[in-house]
Amino acid sequence: MIASSDHDKLASIAGRRILVTRAPHQASELTLGLRALGAIPVEVPVLEIAPPQSFSSLDDALQALGSFHWIVFTSANAVRAFVARAAEMGRTHLTSAAAIACIGRSTASAARDAGFAVSLVPAQAVGESLAAELVPHVASRRVLLIRAEVARDILPEALHDAGASLTIAEAYRNCVPQTSVPLLAQAVGQGIDAAIFTSSSSVTHLAALARAAALPFPLPRVAAVSIGPITSATLREHNWPPAAEAAAADIPSLVAALVAHFAAR
Repeated sequence: MIASSDHDKLASIAGRRILVTRAPHQASELTLGLRALGAIPVEVPVLEIAPPQSFSSLDDALQALGSFHWIVFTSANAVRAFVARAAEMGRTHLTSAAAIACIGRSTASAARDAGFAVSLVPAQAVGESLAAELVPHVASRRVLLIRAEVARDILPEALHDAGASLTIAEAYRNCVPQTSVPLLAQAVGQGIDAAIFTSSSSVTHLAALARAAALPFPLPRVAAVSIGPITSATLREHNWPPAAEAAAADIPSLVAALVAHFAAR
């Protein structure tokens, strides 16, 4: 039996149009969760995964894979790009004595699916938390950091300062999909009640899409819902204070924050 307060919460989000900014292959869990609550997910991907400008750093790292003590993945996309490039180079067996660190649960899941035994996942899925848990283990150790072409410097700076011998391999880059420009214009024209942000990049890329579509940013009268403090800080930098922030950096917590926002109105 569902309590009346739960009915009220579900009623508060039913029929709401929610902008989902994730790439199509990453949006399914969020989209399904919203539909299950009666909301209307409006998918406008703001991130497109593309190869890096050069694979040289990643190729060199793959050739020397056995020499590393730690391999660190900063996203599920980093795992997938790493495995895909290895396959292109004929490296189908990626077994290594290196310990594997992942920034969060979804990244760890992707790593395990790829056959890695994950040794470390921080309590919070942010670079600061990963750095804090890695620092005690990396002095005089060779560490391979797999990440996007453009990324925050918090983690590499912390590893350097801790005495790690650090190699950074750029496995992919985030691009703004131009096909999403008309999608965003259409979505805004039809009305949006809230926008969900799963990373700082999703904020900056939506801003770029809005500029390309000649739309104001922040989107007027649209509530921003953030997956965590780093994303919230980026929203504030863009003068869009989040209406709600997830208690944990995962999709169920993000949806719960969205529901709580509308229930409180």
